[in-house]
Amino acid sequence: MRTTATITGGVILLTIGYALGASNVLSPALLLAQAGGDKKYAKSKPGSDAAASQELSDETKAKIKAASDALKTAMDALVNEGKYDSAIKGVNTFAVLSGGNNAVSDLKSSRGVDPETFAALYAGLATDSVIIDLGKDAEGKLTYKNRVVRIYPISEIRNAYARRSELTGEELLPAPDEKGKPKSKKKVDTDDEPPGDEN
Repeated sequence: MRTTATITGGVILLTIGYALGASNVLSPALLLAQAGGDKKYAKSKPGSDAAASQELSDETKAKIKAASDALKTAMDALVNEGKYDSAIKGVNTFAVLSGGNNAVSDLKSSRGVDPETFAALYAGLATDSVIIDLGKDAEGKLTYKNRVVRIYPISEIRNAYARRSELTGEELLPAPDEKGKPKSKKKVDTDDEPPGDEN
């Protein structure tokens, strides 16, 4: 019971934070615009606040660029093997690092999409061939061909991370004990639905 209350409280706080962040209620640009501040601050580019608050060194920028180039090369290899078909613009890092996926097929089947595709579709980064079939339902949820776009079930996301672990050597998931169950001192919620994806 205590775990449920803790999880519920966390989900509520996360939802409130998301709603405040998405609505830009507390953004500096909006506050200045409401106060009649200088018009040049009334609108800002997405991400400009984050970039201004934390400058990156040239060395770090070069490493990020090199990582991006390596991801693009890996994406091209997956495309050539028929293991990658993206529904979003740019490189789907989640799909590449987990050995590829077919996000377009996932959308058509309504079984859910990977987390990066889900976020990018909501952010307006769909490919030209996908964007023509996107819309919103009465509740404001994103739809593809009039069916709500959902994120993968938790089990599918965990499977993708397991594939990623095998490919990258990262230790992402707890090692299984002798019975094949993950070693964990904390009780893990085993529901297959991701939080906030009821329906």
